[in-house]
This record gives sequence, structure tokens and C-alpha cells, in this order.
Amino acid sequence: MAYELPPLPYEYNALEPFIDAETMHLHHDKHHQTYVSNLNAAVANYPELAAKPVEDLIRDLASVPEAARTAVRNSGGGHANHAGFWKLMGPAGTAGVGGNPTGEIAKQIAADFGDFEAFKKAFNEATAKQFGAGWGWLVYEKGKLKIVTTSNQESPISQGLYPILYNDVWEHAYYLKYQNRRADYLAAWWNVVNWAEVNRRFAIAKK
Repeated sequence: MAYELPPLPYEYNALEPFIDAETMHLHHDKHHQTYVSNLNAAVANYPELAAKPVEDLIRDLASVPEAARTAVRNSGGGHANHAGFWKLMGPAGTAGVGGNPTGEIAKQIAADFGDFEAFKKAFNEATAKQFGAGWGWLVYEKGKLKIVTTSNQESPISQGLYPILYNDVWEHAYYLKYQNRRADYLAAWWNVVNWAEVNRRFAIAKK
């Protein structure tokens, strides 16, 4: 069974003015689709791999045949990362989107970082410093929240961690609108963070 590009959970222009519709068309329809297509090509000769959820492939890369491992890491990671990334955003101003966090994640952020502003500053600084293409992640490890970054399409899932919140800092995620101003993109992105989805993922991470 082939992997498929999931539809966006909102319209292409739903994240404006913070993320523009043209970027969303290119990011979802072109870049994400390419990851899906390349992943399907990589596992075409391995039906046992193609039958697994993509997260399972990323979680246990050592079990992927060496001939397909790099492609699965890159394209499988790209597919998995983006499929979750779209859900972590929503139209600014709608219930549970943007503003301060709510629910259990708000309590944990306060406990581990002091307050939301301190957490946001730490997350933005770490992610802004990610050299080249990559991602900034919030994970939950040993009872505490932790900020990590990865290169390219690598995921904390490969290290046995479950991502709760994450942002894409590949240039295709922001360059049309923000050019080289990655910090401006990172600052604007918080306006479209879907805290309901973050809380759902946090509940899974704690299990």
C-alpha cells in the first residue's frame, strides 16, 4: 500500500498573514509530495516496509535494509515530519490557536521553563541557530520538557522520543515571505500554533 500525501486540515490561505498561501501551496503540494513519492520509490521492493506506518520506519531505522535506509531516513522523515507539522498549526484567532498555551502543556511549560515567554525565547533561539536545513522540537523526556534541534529531515522519533511541538526551518518553509529573516518567521509562527493538538501530543508523550 502506497504512502499518500495527506490533505491540509485548512485552506492554503488560512495561516495568513503569518504564513502566506503561496508558501503553503509549494510546501505542501510540491515539497511534501516529493517526500511521499521518493519514500514510495524507496520501499517499492520491500512490501514489508510499505505496509508499516511511516513513524514505525523512522523509529527503527536499523531494521530498514541498508539499500533503502538513507532514502527512508530522508524522505520517510520528511513525510512524517510534515504530516504532523500541518496539524500543529491552524488559523490565527480560532479557538485554541495562537496566544498563550492552555491545558496540561501550559502547566508543564511553566514548571520547566518558568513561563511561556521564557520557553518561547529558548525555543526560538535554539531553532534559529540550527545550521542549514532542519527542525526545532519540543520533546518530553524523563518527566521534563526539552528543546532539541535536528538536521535535514531527521526526527527525535529515531532516538525514541515523541515530538510534542515542532517547527520547520528549511528555507522553503519561510523564504518567499521572510527571505533570510528566519527569526521573524519563528516569531510570527506562534500566532498559528494549535495548542489543542500540542496538548493531544503531550498526552501521548506522557504515556
